[in-house]
Amino acid sequence: MEYIRKAHERGHAQFSWLDSHHTFSFGGYYDPAHMGFSNLRVINDDTVKPGAGFETHGHANMEIVSYITQGTIAHQDSTGNQYTIPQGELQRMTAGRGIEHSEFNFSQSEPLKFLQIWIEPQQRNIPPSYEQKTIESQPGLQLVVSPNGEADSLSINADASIYRLQLNDNESTELTRQENRWGYLHIVQGSMTINDEAFQTGDGIGVVNTQALNIQAHENSVALWFDLPPVPQH
Repeated sequence: MEYIRKAHERGHAQFSWLDSHHTFSFGGYYDPAHMGFSNLRVINDDTVKPGAGFETHGHANMEIVSYITQGTIAHQDSTGNQYTIPQGELQRMTAGRGIEHSEFNFSQSEPLKFLQIWIEPQQRNIPPSYEQKTIESQPGLQLVVSPNGEADSLSINADASIYRLQLNDNESTELTRQENRWGYLHIVQGSMTINDEAFQTGDGIGVVNTQALNIQAHENSVALWFDLPPVPQH
């Protein structure tokens, strides 16, 4: 394992309506040692208070994936999309040549929790688009995002695939990095031993040369596994 990002070391932004933890540099948080991993640019772990949210704002040339872990997002954008995205669903928004959108906690009484993921696109300045999908809870490794939308996954304009990993307490598995690819594992919930080192909710592990991650769950756990392109080394 060549890159380890512990949850308690992440950047942190606290507002009256938002509690956000940044795996990589974002907004007012800047750390040159944590600018992203391959084309994975942002993993923000956001908790939004009831009825609050992100007012209308713009994005361009970024693939944005939202994974809702608690509550429901109310989404509206400048292409006419107006949807709710409940817990257990994934949303993919291609910002392309430019899009404006807002995201609010649909509930007036319960908090909203979700991961906001940004991945750099393959093609720039394409028309913006939107897609969302229910992710059925399945044991083991499940493809949920891919460049071609294969195996009923969300499609993405990026050289990246995302898998959801679900393990029960005491269950073990091995994740293998593909040849000439990088891998990144983000623990969404639970605790695990990975290659003899302890990890917990919010931790991240990036692999460049390590061939495999041997994982043992210590409680019911969920993680996201990113298959990513290599970055040229200078």
